[in-house]
Amino acid sequence: MTENTRAFPWGEAAATGVGSMPGEDAREAARTVAGELESLLFLPELPARGPGADMVGRTTGLLAELYARLEPSGWRIGDRPGRDTRRARAWLREDLDAIEEFTQGFDGVLKVAVVGPWSLAAALERRNGEAMLGDPGACRDLAQSLAEGLREHLAELRRRVPGATVVTQFDEPSLPAVLTGRVRTASGYRTHRAVDRAVAEETLRGLVEVAGEAPTVVHCCAPGVPFALLRRAGARAVSCDLSLLTERDDEAVGEAVEGGVALFAGVLPGAGVALGELSDPAGTVTPVRSLWRRLGLSPGLLAESVVVTPSCGLAGASPAYARAALAHCVRAARSLADNPE
Repeated sequence: MTENTRAFPWGEAAATGVGSMPGEDAREAARTVAGELESLLFLPELPARGPGADMVGRTTGLLAELYARLEPSGWRIGDRPGRDTRRARAWLREDLDAIEEFTQGFDGVLKVAVVGPWSLAAALERRNGEAMLGDPGACRDLAQSLAEGLREHLAELRRRVPGATVVTQFDEPSLPAVLTGRVRTASGYRTHRAVDRAVAEETLRGLVEVAGEAPTVVHCCAPGVPFALLRRAGARAVSCDLSLLTERDDEAVGEAVEGGVALFAGVLPGAGVALGELSDPAGTVTPVRSLWRRLGLSPGLLAESVVVTPSCGLAGASPAYARAALAHCVRAARSLADNPE
């Protein structure tokens, strides 16, 4: 395998979180992120605060000229901005205020996550209660609305943290199901037709272009991550739960890395691990080294091509575990750089 020259703004031996954090205190979450991480911070999400702070509700608050309200079945498109939209936007302003406070003078990378167009289409209901995924026109409108809202959101972040390189992460946990026709209809008796891969790729590419020149990350914590499609769509990094990769994924992963795509390797459980078990950073990244050996890639590529992360968000963890997990990821990333083999 050949090696490509890489130039990622987070540098070598980087670590970060996926997005969510425990608790309801935005300032404490921002303080933890800024204090435990180094070159690659992220804007925390705090779903424990309630509707509008969750992954989908937070992203609906960004949409331009589309509004959503919370129904018993989930988030549904509405006619006008209501209480749920206002609440989602208020949570986000609180988060932005907090990260701005704790990043004064910061000149590294700040990652911000939004739900990607296909997972959002699978989660967001039309007025009839069916997912937007079932209507190609609705999917196009949703992607355009997300693009416009994201453009404004990124501009706001760059204004608040002017020294940072703002990197966009699209959360696409439902993308494999969307591509294989496994998203169920409202009745649960049928599934939505699989989205054509060329259409999925084109839509993602449009969102990646909105993110600008900074590298774009796509996070997918499900089996069957479509590495080749994401690379063609312009993603410069793919974030995944490393434990879900199998040897069947090796060729796609190897081609992506050779093509200049970074791997955000989720190697640490998001919860359920005792703090005392976070004592072996080198052991935590053993699966990364094993993957590298299977792919036949140079160990010298590890530090510049791999970012160490938890396997998914930390919302279900205790604040103490979340803090320790981020610090542990930093130490594990250093071990990859110091001893790649």
